[in-house]
Amino acid sequence: MPDLIRDPAFIPAGDGKLIEEYVGVINSGTTAASVAHMNSPEGWSEPGQTPEFDEFTLVLKGCLRVEHADGVTDVLAGQAIIAHKGEWVRYSTPTPGGAEYIAVCVPAFTPSAAHRDSSGSSAQGRERPQPRGSVVRGSN
Repeated sequence: MPDLIRDPAFIPAGDGKLIEEYVGVINSGTTAASVAHMNSPEGWSEPGQTPEFDEFTLVLKGCLRVEHADGVTDVLAGQAIIAHKGEWVRYSTPTPGGAEYIAVCVPAFTPSAAHRDSSGSSAQGRERPQPRGSVVRGSN
């Protein structure tokens, strides 16, 4: 029977970015994949990373900038990008209004699997995410 995810877990980023995890290690105990709704303000950026997961990102509003080994790609509303595991990427939202997007990671995102660069702002030292969502196991 399917599991209904009634609410997301709100994960504090501490940098203005809002993360709502629907499926993943924190909210549903899922390690195979994670699905999160993100809102990043104008001027937001995070350290580069070389993750152990593929990340599929669909931009709903605004522009998500993705720096990678071959240059920079701006992903606009209605577009998607695939960042492959083992390849360095860095995300930012430099344009007015920031960006709203959905990120799907396979396997699920974990901070340790992201392998973030040590320079710049970092997820290290941030408070532990608190599960606040609810998962209904075997719900119709």
